[in-house]
Amino acid sequence: MDKKVLAIYYTQSGQMGEIINSFTAPIAEAGAIVEKVVIKPVAEYTFPWTGNRFFAVMPDCVLSVPTELQPFVLKEKKYDLIILGYQPWFLSPSIPSNSLLNHTAFKAVLKDTPVITISAGRNMWLNAYDRIRKSLKDAGANLAGNIALVDKHPNPVSFITIFYWMLTGKKERYLNVFPKPGVAEEDIRNTKVFGTIIAPHLFTGQWDGLQHELLDQKSVVVKYPLMFIEGKAKFIFAAWAKFIAKRKNKAPWISAFKYYLFVALFIGAPVLLILDAIFIRPFSSKRIKAKKQNYLQVI
Repeated sequence: MDKKVLAIYYTQSGQMGEIINSFTAPIAEAGAIVEKVVIKPVAEYTFPWTGNRFFAVMPDCVLSVPTELQPFVLKEKKYDLIILGYQPWFLSPSIPSNSLLNHTAFKAVLKDTPVITISAGRNMWLNAYDRIRKSLKDAGANLAGNIALVDKHPNPVSFITIFYWMLTGKKERYLNVFPKPGVAEEDIRNTKVFGTIIAPHLFTGQWDGLQHELLDQKSVVVKYPLMFIEGKAKFIFAAWAKFIAKRKNKAPWISAFKYYLFVALFIGAPVLLILDAIFIRPFSSKRIKAKKQNYLQVI
Protein backbone atom coordinates (compact mmCIF):
# COMPACT_ATOMS: atom_id res chain seq x y z
CA MET A 1 0.00 0.00 0.00
CA ASP A 2 1.34 3.41 -0.99
CA LYS A 3 2.33 5.69 1.86
CA LYS A 4 0.88 9.17 1.62
CA VAL A 5 2.97 12.11 2.77
CA LEU A 6 1.88 15.73 3.03
CA ALA A 7 4.67 18.32 2.89
CA ILE A 8 3.10 21.66 3.73
CA TYR A 9 4.92 24.93 4.20
CA TYR A 10 5.10 28.68 3.76
CA THR A 11 7.90 30.46 1.95
CA GLN A 12 8.67 34.08 1.10
CA SER A 13 12.08 33.86 -0.52
CA GLY A 14 11.76 30.37 -1.96
CA GLN A 15 14.34 28.92 0.44
CA MET A 16 11.87 26.62 2.20
CA GLY A 17 10.68 25.31 -1.17
CA GLU A 18 14.26 24.29 -2.01
CA ILE A 19 14.58 22.62 1.39
CA ILE A 20 11.33 20.66 1.04
CA ASN A 21 12.25 19.50 -2.48
CA SER A 22 15.63 18.21 -1.34
CA PHE A 23 14.31 16.75 1.91
CA THR A 24 11.41 14.83 0.36
CA ALA A 25 13.26 13.53 -2.71
CA PRO A 26 14.50 10.30 -1.04
CA ILE A 27 11.06 9.71 0.48
CA ALA A 28 9.44 9.91 -2.96
CA GLU A 29 12.21 7.77 -4.47
CA ALA A 30 11.45 5.12 -1.84
CA GLY A 31 7.92 4.85 -3.24
CA ALA A 32 5.84 7.22 -1.13
CA ILE A 33 3.35 9.62 -2.66
CA VAL A 34 4.48 13.09 -1.61
CA GLU A 35 1.91 15.86 -1.86
CA LYS A 36 3.40 19.35 -1.60
CA VAL A 37 1.23 22.26 -0.55
CA VAL A 38 2.41 25.86 -0.32
CA ILE A 39 0.24 28.08 1.87
CA LYS A 40 -0.25 31.77 1.13
CA PRO A 41 -1.79 34.51 3.25
CA VAL A 42 -4.61 36.59 1.78
CA ALA A 43 -2.58 39.68 2.67
CA GLU A 44 0.82 38.66 1.29
CA TYR A 45 4.10 39.40 3.03
CA THR A 46 5.95 40.61 -0.02
CA PHE A 47 9.62 39.82 -0.50
CA PRO A 48 11.92 41.63 -0.24
CA TRP A 49 10.64 43.30 2.89
CA THR A 50 10.76 46.97 3.66
CA GLY A 51 12.24 47.74 7.07
CA ASN A 52 9.01 49.27 8.36
CA ARG A 53 6.91 46.36 7.14
CA PHE A 54 9.22 43.80 8.74
CA PHE A 55 9.19 45.33 12.21
CA ALA A 56 5.46 46.11 11.99
CA VAL A 57 4.58 42.40 12.05
CA MET A 58 6.44 41.82 15.33
CA PRO A 59 3.52 42.30 17.77
CA ASP A 60 1.12 39.99 15.89
CA CYS A 61 3.87 37.43 15.38
CA VAL A 62 4.96 37.30 19.03
CA LEU A 63 1.35 37.35 20.28
CA SER A 64 0.33 34.54 17.88
CA VAL A 65 -2.34 36.59 16.09
CA PRO A 66 -3.33 34.56 13.00
CA THR A 67 -3.98 35.94 9.54
CA GLU A 68 -6.41 34.67 6.91
CA LEU A 69 -4.94 32.16 4.49
CA GLN A 70 -5.83 31.72 0.84
CA PRO A 71 -7.88 28.55 0.25
CA PHE A 72 -5.77 25.44 -0.19
CA VAL A 73 -6.69 21.88 -1.09
CA LEU A 74 -5.57 18.73 0.71
CA LYS A 75 -6.09 15.68 -1.50
CA GLU A 76 -6.41 13.22 1.36
CA LYS A 77 -8.36 13.10 4.60
CA LYS A 78 -5.59 11.12 6.27
CA TYR A 79 -1.82 10.94 5.76
CA ASP A 80 0.83 8.51 6.92
CA LEU A 81 3.19 11.42 7.59
CA ILE A 82 2.99 15.20 7.60
CA ILE A 83 6.10 17.31 7.06
CA LEU A 84 5.65 20.84 8.33
CA GLY A 85 8.11 23.48 7.11
CA TYR A 86 8.16 26.78 8.97
CA GLN A 87 10.26 29.85 9.77
CA PRO A 88 10.94 31.60 13.07
CA TRP A 89 10.08 35.31 13.02
CA PHE A 90 10.97 37.35 16.11
CA LEU A 91 11.67 34.15 18.09
CA SER A 92 8.15 32.92 17.23
CA PRO A 93 6.57 30.84 14.46
CA SER A 94 5.99 33.01 11.39
CA ILE A 95 2.46 34.40 11.15
CA PRO A 96 1.52 32.18 8.16
CA SER A 97 2.85 29.09 9.96
CA ASN A 98 0.95 29.92 13.13
CA SER A 99 -2.16 30.59 11.05
CA LEU A 100 -1.85 27.17 9.42
CA LEU A 101 -1.72 25.50 12.83
CA ASN A 102 -5.00 27.26 13.67
CA HIS A 103 -6.66 26.27 10.39
CA THR A 104 -9.58 23.87 10.80
CA ALA A 105 -8.80 21.73 7.75
CA PHE A 106 -5.17 21.30 8.71
CA LYS A 107 -5.94 20.52 12.33
CA ALA A 108 -8.28 17.78 11.13
CA VAL A 109 -5.50 15.90 9.30
CA LEU A 110 -3.02 16.45 12.13
CA LYS A 111 -4.93 14.38 14.65
CA ASP A 112 -3.21 11.06 15.42
CA THR A 113 -0.74 11.60 12.56
CA PRO A 114 3.08 11.46 12.75
CA VAL A 115 4.60 14.87 12.06
CA ILE A 116 8.15 15.92 11.27
CA THR A 117 8.97 19.60 11.60
CA ILE A 118 11.70 21.33 9.65
CA SER A 119 12.58 24.97 10.25
CA ALA A 120 14.88 27.39 8.45
CA GLY A 121 15.97 30.52 10.26
CA ARG A 122 18.88 32.76 11.10
CA ASN A 123 19.96 30.98 14.30
CA MET A 124 17.40 31.42 17.10
CA TRP A 125 14.67 28.83 16.70
CA LEU A 126 14.15 27.40 20.20
CA ASN A 127 11.12 29.41 21.31
CA ALA A 128 9.43 28.98 17.93
CA TYR A 129 9.97 25.22 18.15
CA ASP A 130 8.50 25.13 21.65
CA ARG A 131 5.37 26.87 20.41
CA ILE A 132 5.07 24.70 17.31
CA ARG A 133 5.51 21.60 19.46
CA LYS A 134 2.74 22.72 21.82
CA SER A 135 0.36 23.53 18.95
CA LEU A 136 0.92 20.08 17.44
CA LYS A 137 0.30 18.42 20.79
CA ASP A 138 -2.90 20.42 21.28
CA ALA A 139 -4.06 19.27 17.84
CA GLY A 140 -3.47 15.61 18.76
CA ALA A 141 -0.54 15.11 16.37
CA ASN A 142 2.38 12.81 17.13
CA LEU A 143 5.63 14.70 16.74
CA ALA A 144 8.13 12.14 15.45
CA GLY A 145 11.12 14.25 14.43
CA ASN A 146 12.54 17.74 14.24
CA ILE A 147 15.16 19.35 12.01
CA ALA A 148 16.43 22.89 12.58
CA LEU A 149 18.40 24.47 9.73
CA VAL A 150 20.25 27.69 10.53
CA ASP A 151 22.77 30.18 9.23
CA LYS A 152 25.94 28.89 10.90
CA HIS A 153 27.90 32.14 10.77
CA PRO A 154 28.54 34.22 13.94
CA ASN A 155 25.50 35.97 15.38
CA PRO A 156 26.43 39.59 14.47
CA VAL A 157 27.52 38.53 10.97
CA SER A 158 24.32 36.65 10.20
CA PHE A 159 22.29 39.58 11.56
CA ILE A 160 23.86 41.87 8.94
CA THR A 161 23.62 39.40 6.06
CA ILE A 162 20.01 38.41 6.75
CA PHE A 163 18.92 42.05 6.73
CA TYR A 164 20.76 42.60 3.45
CA TRP A 165 18.90 39.63 1.95
CA MET A 166 15.54 40.62 3.43
CA LEU A 167 15.71 44.23 2.24
CA THR A 168 17.18 43.59 -1.22
CA GLY A 169 15.96 40.10 -2.10
CA LYS A 170 19.52 39.19 -3.09
CA LYS A 171 20.96 36.03 -1.58
CA GLU A 172 24.52 37.03 -2.30
CA ARG A 173 27.65 38.23 -0.50
CA TYR A 174 27.10 41.72 0.86
CA LEU A 175 29.96 44.00 -0.28
CA ASN A 176 31.71 40.84 -1.50
CA VAL A 177 33.05 40.58 2.05
CA PHE A 178 30.28 38.98 4.09
CA PRO A 179 29.20 35.35 3.53
CA LYS A 180 25.99 34.50 1.72
CA PRO A 181 22.92 34.83 3.97
CA GLY A 182 20.49 32.16 5.06
CA VAL A 183 20.87 28.40 5.20
CA ALA A 184 23.94 27.32 3.25
CA GLU A 185 23.32 25.64 -0.11
CA GLU A 186 25.29 22.61 1.06
CA ASP A 187 23.05 22.26 4.13
CA ILE A 188 19.96 22.47 1.91
CA ARG A 189 21.30 19.71 -0.32
CA ASN A 190 22.22 17.63 2.73
CA THR A 191 18.60 17.47 3.88
CA LYS A 192 18.43 14.46 1.54
CA VAL A 193 20.28 12.58 4.27
CA PHE A 194 17.39 13.22 6.67
CA GLY A 195 14.87 12.09 4.07
CA THR A 196 16.81 8.86 3.58
CA ILE A 197 16.72 8.21 7.34
CA ILE A 198 12.98 8.88 7.54
CA ALA A 199 11.88 6.67 4.62
CA PRO A 200 12.27 3.26 6.38
CA HIS A 201 10.35 4.55 9.42
CA LEU A 202 7.54 5.68 7.13
CA PHE A 203 7.15 2.25 5.56
CA THR A 204 7.33 0.34 8.84
CA GLY A 205 5.21 2.85 10.74
CA GLN A 206 7.68 2.66 13.62
CA TRP A 207 8.78 6.13 14.68
CA ASP A 208 10.56 5.36 17.95
CA GLY A 209 14.22 6.22 17.73
CA LEU A 210 13.88 8.42 14.64
CA GLN A 211 14.94 11.61 16.40
CA HIS A 212 18.07 9.93 17.74
CA GLU A 213 19.01 8.88 14.21
CA LEU A 214 18.41 12.40 12.94
CA LEU A 215 20.50 13.85 15.77
CA ASP A 216 23.38 11.56 14.78
CA GLN A 217 23.39 13.51 11.49
CA LYS A 218 23.29 16.89 13.26
CA SER A 219 19.65 17.59 12.45
CA VAL A 220 19.55 19.80 15.55
CA VAL A 221 22.46 21.62 17.19
CA VAL A 222 21.86 23.68 20.33
CA LYS A 223 24.53 26.30 21.06
CA TYR A 224 24.57 27.52 24.62
CA PRO A 225 25.26 31.25 23.94
CA LEU A 226 22.31 31.44 21.54
CA MET A 227 20.11 29.47 23.91
CA PHE A 228 21.03 31.86 26.73
CA ILE A 229 20.33 34.99 24.66
CA GLU A 230 17.05 33.66 23.30
CA GLY A 231 15.93 32.59 26.77
CA LYS A 232 16.23 36.20 27.94
CA ALA A 233 15.03 37.83 24.74
CA LYS A 234 11.73 35.96 24.44
CA PHE A 235 10.37 37.61 27.59
CA ILE A 236 11.53 41.03 26.43
CA PHE A 237 9.97 40.52 23.00
CA ALA A 238 6.70 39.49 24.65
CA ALA A 239 6.70 42.61 26.81
CA TRP A 240 7.36 44.85 23.80
CA ALA A 241 4.65 43.09 21.76
CA LYS A 242 2.01 43.48 24.46
CA PHE A 243 2.94 47.12 25.00
CA ILE A 244 2.87 48.03 21.29
CA ALA A 245 -0.37 46.12 20.66
CA LYS A 246 -2.16 48.40 23.14
CA ARG A 247 -0.99 51.64 21.49
CA LYS A 248 -3.25 53.50 19.05
CA ASN A 249 -0.25 54.92 17.23
CA LYS A 250 2.08 51.97 16.97
CA ALA A 251 4.64 53.41 14.53
CA PRO A 252 6.90 55.29 16.99
CA TRP A 253 6.96 52.35 19.39
CA ILE A 254 7.80 49.89 16.62
CA SER A 255 10.65 52.21 15.65
CA ALA A 256 11.80 52.27 19.27
CA PHE A 257 11.78 48.46 19.33
CA LYS A 258 13.90 48.38 16.18
CA TYR A 259 16.61 50.52 17.76
CA TYR A 260 16.38 48.56 20.99
CA LEU A 261 17.03 45.37 19.01
CA PHE A 262 20.20 46.73 17.44
CA VAL A 263 21.55 47.90 20.80
CA ALA A 264 20.58 44.65 22.51
CA LEU A 265 22.32 42.51 19.89
CA PHE A 266 25.58 44.40 19.54
CA ILE A 267 25.98 45.71 23.11
CA GLY A 268 23.58 44.07 25.55
CA ALA A 269 24.02 40.43 24.47
CA PRO A 270 27.86 40.41 24.64
CA VAL A 271 27.78 41.98 28.11
CA LEU A 272 25.24 39.45 29.37
CA LEU A 273 27.25 36.56 27.95
CA ILE A 274 30.39 37.76 29.73
CA LEU A 275 28.55 38.09 33.06
CA ASP A 276 26.94 34.68 32.57
CA ALA A 277 30.31 33.08 31.79
CA ILE A 278 31.74 34.43 35.04
CA PHE A 279 28.89 34.15 37.54
CA ILE A 280 26.35 31.59 36.32
CA ARG A 281 27.47 29.11 33.66
CA PRO A 282 30.31 27.50 35.68
CA PHE A 283 27.80 26.51 38.38
CA SER A 284 24.89 25.44 36.17
CA SER A 285 26.17 22.57 34.05
CA LYS A 286 23.37 20.13 34.97
CA ARG A 287 20.63 22.69 34.34
CA ILE A 288 22.16 23.70 31.01
CA LYS A 289 22.50 20.08 29.89
CA ALA A 290 18.87 19.36 30.77
CA LYS A 291 17.68 22.45 28.94
CA LYS A 292 19.65 21.54 25.82
CA GLN A 293 18.25 18.02 25.95
CA ASN A 294 14.72 19.41 25.99
CA TYR A 295 15.29 21.16 22.67
CA LEU A 296 17.01 18.16 21.11
CA GLN A 297 14.03 15.89 21.70
CA VAL A 298 10.48 15.87 20.33
CA ILE A 299 8.54 15.17 23.53
